Amino acid sequence: MKSFLCVLVLVLSSLWSADSYASDKPVTHLNTNLHDDSMPFSEAVRVGDILFLSGQMGFDPTTGELAPGGMKAEAIQTMDNIKGTLTRLGYDMNDIFKCTVMIDDISLWGEFNKVYVTYFDKPYPARSAFGANGLAEGGAIEVECWAYVGSQ
Repeated sequence: MKSFLCVLVLVLSSLWSADSYASDKPVTHLNTNLHDDSMPFSEAVRVGDILFLSGQMGFDPTTGELAPGGMKAEAIQTMDNIKGTLTRLGYDMNDIFKCTVMIDDISLWGEFNKVYVTYFDKPYPARSAFGANGLAEGGAIEVECWAYVGSQ
């Protein structure tokens, strides 16, 4: 609980600090041109010291198709997509402090966890998860993350 409160204070202080809103452009929409510009979202949005990544799914960026092979394959592709977005923006998985996981079949939670833990070093980011009654394009998993990026 203490860790959660520390993260919450960090997020709130970053979002509402005077420094965050002193610049000419406190909200920066970031796109690395990997995705089709017709998609109605940004890959990430930076507000102050926090980077909010859009939810990622198991779509292979080279084919636009879901990774074949079920939950494990989609989970790997999803996490690779998150890592790729961060890398293209100059950050890495160690910058992530919070993830939200949406899974279409909660009974596959353990299978997802086996993949998830390979992308982080301990201590792991804070995380919440919920079962969803269907995800976009029939995907099995979607993960969105928040990263602390400091004043870089």
